[in-house]
This record gives sequence, C-alpha cells and structure tokens, in this order.
Amino acid sequence: MPVAPFSASTTGTGGVSVPPLVPLFRVAQRLGQAWNDMRTRMVRNGDYDAQVVAYRGYGSTERVRVLARVMYARRGLHGAEDTFNNVRGWVSFTSVPIQHAAVTVEIGGTTAVVHADSGGVVDAMVDVELTPGWHEVRLSADGAEPGVGEVFVVAPDTRFGIVSDIDDTVMVTALPRPFLALWNTFVLSERARTPTPGMAVLLDRLATEHPSAPVIYLSTGPWNAAPTLARFLGRNMYPAGPLLLTDWGMTPDRWFRSGREHKHHNLERLAAEFPDMRWLLVGDNGQHDESIYAEFAAAHPESVAAVAIRQLSPGQAVFSGGTTHDGREVAARPDIAWASAPDGAGLAEQLQDAGVH
Repeated sequence: MPVAPFSASTTGTGGVSVPPLVPLFRVAQRLGQAWNDMRTRMVRNGDYDAQVVAYRGYGSTERVRVLARVMYARRGLHGAEDTFNNVRGWVSFTSVPIQHAAVTVEIGGTTAVVHADSGGVVDAMVDVELTPGWHEVRLSADGAEPGVGEVFVVAPDTRFGIVSDIDDTVMVTALPRPFLALWNTFVLSERARTPTPGMAVLLDRLATEHPSAPVIYLSTGPWNAAPTLARFLGRNMYPAGPLLLTDWGMTPDRWFRSGREHKHHNLERLAAEFPDMRWLLVGDNGQHDESIYAEFAAAHPESVAAVAIRQLSPGQAVFSGGTTHDGREVAARPDIAWASAPDGAGLAEQLQDAGVH
C-alpha cells in the first residue's frame, strides 16, 4: 500500500491537527508548475516542435489501452527510427510536456477523444472491435505533429503471456550502483547500452513458440526514455511489446512516485484484464522484483505460470535494497515454477526443466 507523505502533525491554537509538511508540499507543487510553464514559454520560441509521440499499447478484441505522450521536443528525438542513435541519455529529458491536451485517437474505423495528464502522458482505454494481432493507431492534437503507434490485440483463447522488467533484466544499467546508474542513464550514449547476456534469445524463443502471447515490458523507468528503450529492444532482437513506464516527479499526494506501487498496480490490472492468462514474470533481484512477484503470485496464483529472476552479484543486490531470498515463499510453492540464474541461458534451462517453454 502507498505510504502517505504527511505522517507527522502539529496542533495549532485552534486545536486543529495540521500536517506540518502540507504547506511545503503545496509550495513545491506551485514551483514545479511554474518551472514547467516557464520552460513551455521558452521552447515555443525555440527549435522545439509540439508532438504526439505514440507508444505501443495492448488490449482485447473489444477494448485497447492506448499509450502516448504530448510534448515539445526536438524533431526526431522521440521517434521510432534511429534518427538520434548516439545521443547522450540526458537529451531525452529535455522535452517539455503539454499538460492536459485533448488527443484524438483513430483506430480500426473508431475515433475517440482522450486527455493527457499533467505530465503529458496519455494512458486511456478505447472501445473498438479488432482482430487479434498488431494494429496501427493514429493520435493527433491541435497544433501538434500527429503520431502513429501500434497496439497488440490479444486473442481471446490466449493463455500465456510474458511480463519483463528492463533495468538489469534485459539491459545492463548497474542500477545497484547509484553513480554508475546516473552515468548510464544520463551520460552514456544510446548505442553504448549493453544487453543482458542470453535474455534476448530467451524472450525471443518464448515469443516464437507462443506467437499469440503478449510481451509486456514493465519498468519503473520514465516515459522520457520510452523511444530510446524501444529502439534498444528492437536493435538487440528482443520481441516487440508495449512499455509500461512511469512519470518521475511529484503526484498530488506524494513527494515521489512509487516504483513498487507502479509495478503492483499494472500487474493487478493485467490480472483483471486477462483473467484466464498465466504470466511468466521476468525480473532481477536488485530492485525488489522478487518480492513484488511473490506478493502478486500469492494473491493471484492462477495468473502466474512461472517466475524467472536474473541474479545480480550478492553485493549489488544487497546494496540496491534487494536480496537473494525475497521470493523464497513462492520459490517453495510446487504449483509455481521459480528460476534463478545470472543470465538468460541459465534461466532458459531451468524454465525448460520446469515445463515452461
């Protein structure tokens, strides 16, 4: 459960309990909004373009989840092509969100109007009848360059899907080491990112053997990096799939967004949207994936086919707040296969022995 940001309180002269950090939090929100307004005025007069950047989504034959972001950004920076294939990571954070924009979605002969949030992110459900497979979706907003994305429609009889973390699971980011993580995220060029050995082969083989299975990448990374991550996954032969990321910064009731809650929420949502699906959950033992997957499996054992955990070194895992035993309760359950290895080859062997292939 999320932890309320204002736990302490003081009593004023009128005997009313007042959370002492509420005024500070409100001031911070106003300053954040003022900063965004100032950046918006600056980029409008610069070489930035208003754009709708469409991401991959997913859904059923009757309803799809459309994902996009509306922003001011350098032309080509957030595209799907390798236009900027050697830029430093910080460049993707120079875009400015267009808040609460009305966005028109066109897909399968259906048109709907949805709205971006305060971070410019569009995350909306659209009712439309579609056949299983990939479908093109077009998104547009007044005064902005439109974007074209895709949604993967899951066949009604599909019973197997894959959810995978990204950082230190499919891509080596060294997140357990904070300074190196900052270097990898903000300084390292896009083409210098390193894939985790054997993971692309594992996921591609599973996707090939289960062509109707959705492959969903669930990460606590920011939406700013979505096109960079999508290009990385494609360049390193990972199967195509939606990215479920988050927006860094304050929320209306928290100082910082909870990455753990982000993963919990989306796993619960997938279980509700696809009640007959059993998921292979792939992660690492450096960012609490073990405990998150263990809690989800305990609550929804019928929704979990197996758990595959890429092992970091013991020092890295402990330093990052994870442990090598976070998921031992689920690992001991005979009805849920649990694989743990330092690379994709080791995980593939254990999963195959457990009948997950």
